Amino acid sequence: MRMSLPPIITDSRVALVRGAATAYPRAAPFHPPERYPEFAAMPAFDCDPGNHTYAAVRNALAVLFGPPDGPAWNPLAHLIQPGDTVVLKPNFIKEHHETRPSEWEQVITHGAVIRAVCDYVLHALDGHGRVVICDAPQTDSSFAATARVSGAEALVRWYASWSPVPVVLLDLRREEWEARNDVIIRRRSLPGDPHGYVPVNLGRASRLHGITPPLGFYGADYDTSVTRAHHHGDTHEYLLSGTVMHADVVINLPKLKTHKKTGITCALKNLVGINGDKNWLPHYMLGAPEEGGDQFPRATAATSSERVLMSRIKTMLAHAPVWFNHLFRPVKALGTRVFGSTHRVVRSGNWHGNDTAWRMAVDLNTCFFYWRDGDLSATPRERYLAVVDAIVAGEGAGPLAPDAKPCGVVIAGRNPVAVDSACAGLMGFDLRALRLLTGALAPALLPLCTFTFDDITLLSNDAAWRGALPQLAAKPPFHFTPHFGWIGAIER
Repeated sequence: MRMSLPPIITDSRVALVRGAATAYPRAAPFHPPERYPEFAAMPAFDCDPGNHTYAAVRNALAVLFGPPDGPAWNPLAHLIQPGDTVVLKPNFIKEHHETRPSEWEQVITHGAVIRAVCDYVLHALDGHGRVVICDAPQTDSSFAATARVSGAEALVRWYASWSPVPVVLLDLRREEWEARNDVIIRRRSLPGDPHGYVPVNLGRASRLHGITPPLGFYGADYDTSVTRAHHHGDTHEYLLSGTVMHADVVINLPKLKTHKKTGITCALKNLVGINGDKNWLPHYMLGAPEEGGDQFPRATAATSSERVLMSRIKTMLAHAPVWFNHLFRPVKALGTRVFGSTHRVVRSGNWHGNDTAWRMAVDLNTCFFYWRDGDLSATPRERYLAVVDAIVAGEGAGPLAPDAKPCGVVIAGRNPVAVDSACAGLMGFDLRALRLLTGALAPALLPLCTFTFDDITLLSNDAAWRGALPQLAAKPPFHFTPHFGWIGAIER
């Protein structure tokens, strides 16, 4: 069947806006720096002249969709109609930096970015519809704490005080874990998505099709049988949020960071957070390349011993009572002393040779764009937008332990592959060295785009950032430090 691809698959334009500051406003609900004409109907509020983040988001929408033209300016009008359900999908992976609990701004999407985008969503809804701010963060994180520190909780309370359109926060997970030293010691059931979950089998359209690792895939939990059950032969199945999949419009709000398994995380990788069960997601193939895996860079006596020992222990823990996991903590500590810390040693697919995680991320986007009313469609959904928070980005040990990289930038685009490619160029990375990008660009049964790197056009309020992506990538404005498992492999 010949597919008719809509503009979203061919739209290679990306807006890059340099803001006036590389810091966020401090006081939620993050009021704009002035009362813009398009918000004349909004209740009175005290402007925050220091909220340059709001101005940067507004400028990004103006660069992408056309400049403000008075009180009637409605930049999202072609995406959103009154009565729609609109999902805002931030990156709420964890409430704080993995090893420095006082830090969080470089880890998650800031509430100031959510506020600015949500105001324009409400403007387009014109009093009718619904807004859902949702994510399925890392299972051992606190959604409540993330909503609090990001300012999203205070923001939703403020909207509830006046908006006729409900704005709600939703944790999409079905389970939350408490972990100590990377060992799960408690599991708590959660209500999950009130609209349930949608299983989507990509089959031969999966980027994992044809890959059968001799030692198997590893997902996100001790029980690898779950991952194997959903990824074998012609079955490549994902469990996705019903709220997201049935939404009329989805606006992706990722944080720009480096990533240990995919090199970068931005719009494409952020869709990991629409999952109902992360154990359905293959993260890496067990073993080293010589063994048909990508868990370790090379096979040694130490890696073989670690793989066999840890696989046996995790299999045992998967079928033991949770209280038994406490007994594993001394074993885990001993293993760290013997095999080395994950913050210094490459394991678990945390390196540039990971050939699994990028495929999973591309698959999730394929599911999202092409699933419709219970089955895969020949044409993808069109009402999607990505707005990237790079006011303070993350470099180094991303996504959970990155160092802050103040950039003062907001990026926006209709196509996630174009957006991520532009972000990689800004970061100073070699576009063709990132499998996440080259894989997403490659021809496929259900393509995410029809363009190449050379076709991506950059629009900007900075003249030096305008033009074809390769021109900017040749002289990037920022030079991010990759995760240590990627150093020497992706820098220009």
